Amino acid sequence: MNNQLTIENIKKLQDELDYRMTVKRAEIAKEKMIAAAHGDRSENAEYKAACAEYRENDNRIQYLLTMISTATVIDESSLDKSVLGINSKAKIKFIEDDFEDIITLVTTMDMDPENMLISIESDLGRALSGKRAGDIVKVNAPGDNYTIEIIEIMD
Repeated sequence: MNNQLTIENIKKLQDELDYRMTVKRAEIAKEKMIAAAHGDRSENAEYKAACAEYRENDNRIQYLLTMISTATVIDESSLDKSVLGINSKAKIKFIEDDFEDIITLVTTMDMDPENMLISIESDLGRALSGKRAGDIVKVNAPGDNYTIEIIEIMD
C-alpha cells in the first residue's frame, strides 16, 4: 500500500483499530453466544449473521493494521509551503477548458472530489505534487490527458 498519511490520519486509523479489537469484538462475541443458545447452528440465521459480522470486522482490522504499518507519515510542519503537497490549497486553471478552480491536495483518507479535496495519490494529485505557482503540468489520466496551470498557491 504505502499511502501518504498525516499523523492525524494515523491516529484516526489507530482509534478505529482499538475500537474494533476491543468493543466491537466483544459485542460480536456476545451476539454469537446468544445466537448459539438458540440451538442448531447449521440452520441458525442469527448465528450465521454474527459469524459473518465477525469475519467483516476481522477483515477491517487486517486492513487497518496494513494501512498503519505501511503508511508513509508526512510531517506537515516540515513541508515547504512554496510547493504543492499535503494540505496545500491552490488556484488552478484547466487550460483546454479555460476553467479555473480551487483545489486542496489531501491524503487518500481525506479526499472528497466533489468538494475539490484531491488525493495526493490521484493522477491530478501526483501531477501537481511538488510543483510551484506558474508551473504548467500535463495530467495523464485514464482515457484523458489534460493540462493544468498552477495560478496561485494559497494559505
